[in-house]
Amino acid sequence: MTTPKRITVLISGSGTNLQAIIDHQKNHSDLYEIVLVISNRPNAYGVQRAQQAGIPNLVIDHTQYENRESFDQALQTAIDEKQTDLVVLAGFMRILTPEFTEHYLGRMLNIHPSLLPKYTGLHTHQRALEAADKEHGLSIHFVTPELDGGPVILQAKVPIEKNDTEQTLADKVHQQEHLAYPLVVQWFAEDKLLLKNNQAWLNQNCLKYPVLLNQLD
Repeated sequence: MTTPKRITVLISGSGTNLQAIIDHQKNHSDLYEIVLVISNRPNAYGVQRAQQAGIPNLVIDHTQYENRESFDQALQTAIDEKQTDLVVLAGFMRILTPEFTEHYLGRMLNIHPSLLPKYTGLHTHQRALEAADKEHGLSIHFVTPELDGGPVILQAKVPIEKNDTEQTLADKVHQQEHLAYPLVVQWFAEDKLLLKNNQAWLNQNCLKYPVLLNQLD
């Protein structure tokens, strides 16, 4: 029997994706355990979610550090003390240094609210609406030094309706996020997912195109 993977989740806000992973883990405790939740914002509601679930949690306030490098070093020290196998960015609103991303290369995932490579960065829902796109969605990818540029593992698509607003579109995407992220974490925990030669591999197959959540059974 394999030892459950040790996962650290980084958050900045309400932690709805964290909650989805917590709920999923309850039924997959043989595969992984959440050993630490870290927030860079003291008032993030996600910290309360971790506390309610009995998960060790920590606030590392980025405003208390003189530069990005010293903050990332404190973050790395806390993560490594927990012997973390996988770092999951769940609404973590910080640009990470190349040194940090290299340290966790192949062991760090991020979820981004667009169909990458479209709309890296912020305000993705509004940008999709302004472009009159027919569809929008999310991407889960391995983190590399390039912002939102790592190999994409899975995407979920949602239609854009005529009456959609930035908020209604965000709500649609969030619903899909809460299904998609726990699934990809599970794949990693099952040793089905890895990063090799800067490409995502699933079930020993190189993903030339992202897996589409909407097409899975």
